[in-house]
Amino acid sequence: MPAPQILGMGGYPDDALLDHALGLARGARVLYVPTAGAENAPMTLRWYERLHGRAALSHLSFFPWPPPDLRELVLEQDLIFVSGGNTANALAIWGLHGFDEILREAWQEGILLAGWSAGMICWFEHGVTDSFGPQLQAMDCLGFLPGSACPHYDGEERRRPVYTELVRAGLAPGIAADDDVGVHFIGTELRDVVTSRDGATAYRVTPSGEERLDARLL
Repeated sequence: MPAPQILGMGGYPDDALLDHALGLARGARVLYVPTAGAENAPMTLRWYERLHGRAALSHLSFFPWPPPDLRELVLEQDLIFVSGGNTANALAIWGLHGFDEILREAWQEGILLAGWSAGMICWFEHGVTDSFGPQLQAMDCLGFLPGSACPHYDGEERRRPVYTELVRAGLAPGIAADDDVGVHFIGTELRDVVTSRDGATAYRVTPSGEERLDARLL
């Protein structure tokens, strides 16, 4: 059985990061999960356009209710791709319908879990989110990966100071990713940092400060 793997991206993926995600998946069946983005229909259509001819895309809607074959739908995929948006809302909806446990099963079976922003932090024990307002705060997430995470580290000016202060104040140490950066975990170990933009990278953030990680330019 393939090893569990997760690819978290600090910001909306360009084609280089998207192609990298597709290359990590064991096949070309992709399930797009736009719950955090309020299942925005134009954005979902955009993803069908982006992946036309590159992957077999389907999408998951929880409104007015999830499909009756939810587990089977998920487990037949090669890549589960989670959108950005409101992490707290997505996790609440997923929990109500048992999707969180299905995702864990998919991860354990080696289906690549990926996403940007909300779709990055949701896999960790904790994330820094604007789900409750622009002030940013920590929240509990799925806990597949240990520690905490913060996206948009160089893309939103309050992300770095808020995250570093939260970690100094007791939030579990973790990983911060700039926009245009992907962090690839095999099991629960960070194996690779990639970027589509020269100079962008990821950081390990601890109470004593941040450690810049080497990023491989795609």
